[in-house]
Amino acid sequence: MEVETMIHAGVVGIAGRMGSLLAQGIIDAEDMVLAGALEAKGHPVLGKDAGTIVGRDLQGVGISCVFEEAFASCDVIIDFTMPAVTVETARYAQEESKHLIIGTTGFDEEQLLMIRDCAGKVPVVMAPNMSIGVNVMFKVAAILTELLGKDYDVEIIEAHHRLKKDAPSGTALGLAISIAEAKGVELAKNACYERHGIIGARPDGEIGIQTLRAGDIVGDHTVLYAGNNERIELKHQAHSRQNFARGALRAVRWLKGREPGLYSMIDVLGL
Repeated sequence: MEVETMIHAGVVGIAGRMGSLLAQGIIDAEDMVLAGALEAKGHPVLGKDAGTIVGRDLQGVGISCVFEEAFASCDVIIDFTMPAVTVETARYAQEESKHLIIGTTGFDEEQLLMIRDCAGKVPVVMAPNMSIGVNVMFKVAAILTELLGKDYDVEIIEAHHRLKKDAPSGTALGLAISIAEAKGVELAKNACYERHGIIGARPDGEIGIQTLRAGDIVGDHTVLYAGNNERIELKHQAHSRQNFARGALRAVRWLKGREPGLYSMIDVLGL
């Protein structure tokens, strides 16, 4: 493949679980080059070759803790880290006109505003879950909600590993948003994140969002539609983080040549 057609990609948090998988995927792809790698100040991998720390051959890319050093030769940056870090990535991407893929979750409103501002200058794909299956699930959940109507109660149950910091998961919130939009209601006024004590009868239109944290669960999401005398369960289970990495690399390819804007995996998949 001609060099000029290659996508030069960089990874934030390359020594992390997702960062390593993303780097491996980039190195293994025929149309991509790993051109940048960032880690936190003081991290033991700083200065090492990015390929060697993810189980691949030398790539000639040293790991840096400085954005300008790490991503100077990158076309696109992928960030699956933490909100505070991702906001700094977005600032750099905006200033240096780099395309950006965001798989981080748990942003507050101020951080989301900053990312939207970035997307006004450069193309950004941001999704609470990069899995192709999960994004199809978003679409199907909205369709089921419309078809079943108000006679079916809706509950979202999500389970993740014990180290996950935010709750509920970004994916669960994404499902809840899709369902609320299909119902034509505001999620903030209809969401129920926990139940305890004497709670009384379930209010009409309530959208339950329940969180489990245990062991090494990669990610399980179930949407339960319960009516009188029957129920439907829409379920997705992630067996590994590889599916998140594959989806992110698909987004990288799709983003090439796009105009500035804030895109989602629904856009990437044409759903």
